[in-house]
Amino acid sequence: MWSLSGKVVLVTGASRGVGAACAVALAKHGCKLVLAAKTVEPDPRLPGTLVDTARAVEAAGGQAHVVAFDARDSQACDAVVTEAVRRFGGLDVLINHAGAIHWAPVADWTVKRFDLVFGVNMRASFALSRAAIPQLRARGGGHILMMSPPMVAHALPGKAPYLVSKWGMTALAQAIDAEESSHGISASALWPVTGIRTAATENLGMGEAKEWRTPAILADATVALLAQDPRHLRFRAWLDEEVLAEAGINDFAGYRCDPDHEPLPMSIELVDPGWSARNGR
Repeated sequence: MWSLSGKVVLVTGASRGVGAACAVALAKHGCKLVLAAKTVEPDPRLPGTLVDTARAVEAAGGQAHVVAFDARDSQACDAVVTEAVRRFGGLDVLINHAGAIHWAPVADWTVKRFDLVFGVNMRASFALSRAAIPQLRARGGGHILMMSPPMVAHALPGKAPYLVSKWGMTALAQAIDAEESSHGISASALWPVTGIRTAATENLGMGEAKEWRTPAILADATVALLAQDPRHLRFRAWLDEEVLAEAGINDFAGYRCDPDHEPLPMSIELVDPGWSARNGR
């Protein structure tokens, strides 16, 4: 195991939802959190700011440093990593969580929307990872975690540009893991089995409470994954249930948004239709 106490963790997209939940969960294990996102001032359309997350991190016993940045700006990505090192003396973990989502047939995408989705998802993950790798090497190793799904080609219709941008993150993790293992660096991908209740899923009308789990399941899976020694953990596109099962957790009822309903697999079906049937769900 790899002690998380004192580790410096950079979380992008940390102002709300899964990113904020991961930051707070890691704070409970003594991590020093660098919280990066665009939202510093409250937005009536999307509750949650970096300041809110920083307060929650500190209430959980961790240290927090807030950095506002635009993930589409490669110089800003470099600056976030530089600021993490300046504030806490190094970097041990990068969590690429910031994301943009849009589903539509290829003919209905605009180039502007395509550039936004690729800029926030794949390009930013590349820029941040590229900047982070030398810092992880300097620490003798560490983790890069992409919040991205397994790659399954038959899921493309209706979601192709979005999925390609997310699979690009998964491919980057696989490459980084192979290229940097001799430096003690591990890279992985993580994705939920069910829908997760966030501002995005609510605003986009992606289901209802009985179909969702809380962000806590991904936060707990993140902690379990990052607690493994990166020198011995090799790439895998993990599902949250798989990570928790390996940690001995097989009862997921506590993560339900509606305590009376166990959500059916939804998020994984978006990238791997037929997963439920193959897995007896």
